Amino acid sequence: MNIVSFGGGTNSAALLIGLHQHGIPIDLITFADTGAEHPHTYQFIETMNQWLCEHEMPPITVVENVDRKGNRLTLETECLRSGTLPSIAYGYKRCSQKHKIGPQEKFCNHHPQCRAIWQAGERVTRFIGYDAGERKRYEHSKKYNETDKKYKNRYPLIEDWHWTRDDCIQAIQEAGLPLPGKSSCFFCPSMKRDEVEALKRQHPDLYLRALAIEENAMPHLKTVKGLGRNYAWKERYGKG
Repeated sequence: MNIVSFGGGTNSAALLIGLHQHGIPIDLITFADTGAEHPHTYQFIETMNQWLCEHEMPPITVVENVDRKGNRLTLETECLRSGTLPSIAYGYKRCSQKHKIGPQEKFCNHHPQCRAIWQAGERVTRFIGYDAGERKRYEHSKKYNETDKKYKNRYPLIEDWHWTRDDCIQAIQEAGLPLPGKSSCFFCPSMKRDEVEALKRQHPDLYLRALAIEENAMPHLKTVKGLGRNYAWKERYGKG
């Protein structure tokens, strides 16, 4: 059982292309939709799915976070209900765990083929797209592999093919695909100035939704000032 955790960005797109080039079969590709991806990410998934179909690979299975009642819970809704910013604004990565990693693992927990592998005492092989320039992320992730009883993580971009970020970009272009752009929520505190300004210019509706999250959290902020951590988007980039 070979699965790919697809992030929607450059590295994971290059990973899928490389797996096809090297004749490595894939049984399942999952993507966790936070409900707040950039429009270019949603568009690229459609484009990627067309390429996957043309190369006889499985389509991307989109999974979502749900609450205890089974209703969809987006990161945006969670922030508005709790009066908080995404956890990464405070220095944590709970938003990624809850809305990205969690939904994919939950889906696999109920997948018949995964369950059969685990019941046989074996592990599912999961391909992750860390490139050759992400050594620290790779080493941090790899140290948990031996203790993971369910998954055997493989990192072919860095371990086998030694692809750098530029190599990943080249592979995507040579495959005839557009570059996917950065994958993140449209109100991610890690966005850089040019990315926020581009969001405001190209998608003013999304920018206003980001400001609404920030404004809603303002009364509860103590350690940070806004989506920029030490500043508020509203103050630096305007009201829209």
